Amino acid sequence: MVNPHVSVHAYPWDVLGDPGFADRARATGADAVTLALSYHSTRAATPHHPRRRFVDAHHGALHRPVRSPAWAGHRLVPRGADWLPGEDPGRAAVTALAGAGLPVTAWIVLAHNSRLGRLHPDLAVVNCFGEPYPYALCPSRAEVRDHCATLAAEALHDLPAGAVRGVSLESAGQLGAVHAGCHEKTDGAYGPTALRALSVCCCEGCRAGWRSAGTDPDLVVGQLRRSAGTGAAPPAEVDEVVLAVRHAATDALRGRAVAAVRDAVPGVPVTLHAHPDPWATGPSPGLTAAAAGEVDAVLVPCWPTGPESAELVRRTALRHPVVDAYVTLLAPTDPGLLPGHVRRLRAAGASRLSLYHLGLLPADRLPLAAVLAAEFRAAGPAAPAAGPSAPAAPVAAPVAAPSTAPVAEIGAP
Repeated sequence: MVNPHVSVHAYPWDVLGDPGFADRARATGADAVTLALSYHSTRAATPHHPRRRFVDAHHGALHRPVRSPAWAGHRLVPRGADWLPGEDPGRAAVTALAGAGLPVTAWIVLAHNSRLGRLHPDLAVVNCFGEPYPYALCPSRAEVRDHCATLAAEALHDLPAGAVRGVSLESAGQLGAVHAGCHEKTDGAYGPTALRALSVCCCEGCRAGWRSAGTDPDLVVGQLRRSAGTGAAPPAEVDEVVLAVRHAATDALRGRAVAAVRDAVPGVPVTLHAHPDPWATGPSPGLTAAAAGEVDAVLVPCWPTGPESAELVRRTALRHPVVDAYVTLLAPTDPGLLPGHVRRLRAAGASRLSLYHLGLLPADRLPLAAVLAAEFRAAGPAAPAAGPSAPAAPVAAPVAAPSTAPVAEIGAP
């Protein structure tokens, strides 16, 4: 039986310059702080910081030094976080937390970077109408996979020995049509089938994959356009090729990133942000048949407080024995629903709980983190699923009729 584990999320700017952060983290009863060492652009509130109330992280950044030797020969080179103090704010935050006795899980965002996508649109996801998604780097491209592997290694480079107790990989795959940013004005414009079609990358790398699979890329693009316009699903044979090529690229990117992590911090468990729907895109892309065997836990987006989140946990638990339920404490989530929500997730098979987000949490919701940590630990574990509690047997490539649930960018933090 896996002991329940609770973590709280934070950014380096929540930790640096705030002597009260460690006490707040300890008060939650969490086992670890999940700290962003690379992250996409955001404007973040800092309601507890003694000297500021907002941080404008205006581009995706590596919160570690951008070392020239590591990035030599790369077109995709991240920038550091010039809004943070010092030359190595990530290390400073990790060191501060470790010095306070708080274990750190390194949170690394991989293929989500609007700045790099705009600089290099040929490496971004492109939809069936030829429109690029600059926030989404396409895993079909070798340069993107190289970038993500180097980013993971550099996020972990030369950190204090033993300070990092886990690594959490976000966007280790393709992002899709919905981007939770830039004053998004797309909600409800497209039905789930059209949204799925608009989330299929049609860049030259993906077209080459379809061509290698014996399918005419122009035929695929035509079917996707038709689906985007009519809401009718593409033919099964088109879906099969599209999903197989996407998953092969996802496997290649994830494999490179996980290998880089294991080289940088041997023996440290790796958590993958993922979704049991094979068509999911976004920060938690669809689980592939190979993914579960390569990582130590799967983090599932569970921000909705209804039974659909528990169902995601149950489906994921059939694929991996360690499921991490990702829950937001922030508005507009009703705090009164959250205790029952985490109990339901525990009963569905989650043995880990990740709470988003300690740095963003307003004062009146701070006690809620400790309440949920206690509720989760007190709740009974799931009844054993059919078969042993070891990792589930490999699942065949999921190319059957897909879910029609809207799965693009689910729970995008």
